[in-house]
Amino acid sequence: MKIRSLALLMVAEVLAMSLWFVSAAILPEMAAEFDISEFRQAALSSGVQAGFVIGALVSAFFGLADRFDPRRVFALSALAAGVINASLLVVDPGGLAAIGARLMTGALLAGVYPVGMKIAVGWGRSDRGLLVGTLVGALTLGSASPHLVALLGGADWRVTIGVTSLAAVVAGLLCLWIALGPDHAVAARFDPRTITTAWTNRRVRLAYAGYLGHMWELYAMWAWIGVAATVSYSATLAAGEARMFGTATAFVAIAAGAVTCVLAGFAADRIGKANIALIAMVLSGASALATALTFGGPVWLTFALIIVWGATIIPDSAQFSALVADYSPPDMAGSLMTFQTALGFALTFGTVQVTPLLADHFGWPLVLAGLALGPAFGIVAMAKAR
Repeated sequence: MKIRSLALLMVAEVLAMSLWFVSAAILPEMAAEFDISEFRQAALSSGVQAGFVIGALVSAFFGLADRFDPRRVFALSALAAGVINASLLVVDPGGLAAIGARLMTGALLAGVYPVGMKIAVGWGRSDRGLLVGTLVGALTLGSASPHLVALLGGADWRVTIGVTSLAAVVAGLLCLWIALGPDHAVAARFDPRTITTAWTNRRVRLAYAGYLGHMWELYAMWAWIGVAATVSYSATLAAGEARMFGTATAFVAIAAGAVTCVLAGFAADRIGKANIALIAMVLSGASALATALTFGGPVWLTFALIIVWGATIIPDSAQFSALVADYSPPDMAGSLMTFQTALGFALTFGTVQVTPLLADHFGWPLVLAGLALGPAFGIVAMAKAR
């Protein structure tokens, strides 16, 4: 029952989270067909983050993941998100309706990712690092998938919208077949004071601090690495070739993290979650600096460094969430993990929005190097947590 339920959960997570980077994957084709300002292009990407923050704050405050059946919360959220994502096929791609649809999609995904973690941690304690690591690996693969769909679908961005919308609907249906684990706990009542534990519990507070440092870097890199890679490759490749290779680089880099999340989760249950998080941040910060130094240089070298960066930038995310689950009362874990993601994605709203603007003014190498500041902050927090 455990393996079957977790397998279904992981598949549902991959399919539902394919909605996240739809805009980033299809923006070049949409911008070529429609006149979309740079600000609105950025808003289409960062709107998901903003919506997620709103949805996660509401969910954490009302304790939705702890008070209600998380399978139904996941299913309803995924189904609604798929339908709203499909609306991008009929609205003006650069208009307020499209931005609003991305905002609503993000809000609904707050009922998918953190709720999925609530389901996963209910299936064990001794292997919790692996459980959450595998779930975040599924999220990572799902986040990478729009780039692959866009690559296979060619210049028709509508194919990507249709495929990812259908995937989210299937995810919602799959979640109804999942069982809850023996460690699943339900909150007896609504208690908004639950989220104050994020400050009063020192260990939870340090896990939050490490997570915020990690999020400073993560989504700015995920959202814009395809664009940055394309600019770097354009120094030595033709424009069309550079853009195609840049899209492929984004998919491979993000997908590489799906594998390392599982491996890191396996190791975390043996040598400690805080240790794995610290090691991952050291490696990802160093990779960001190395990518900045080789920007515009040999394509193979920049490509290799971006892949290493993608593989090391995400494994710590799962361990921060697993640490929060470990440090929290079981009937508060869902709300505290949801609140953790709300704070982290509130930070990413700013970083995703300003990253291309800063790159226009200061250049991509300096911006990529600046992303290493996040892991540096997180390393300090995890050193204290150890």
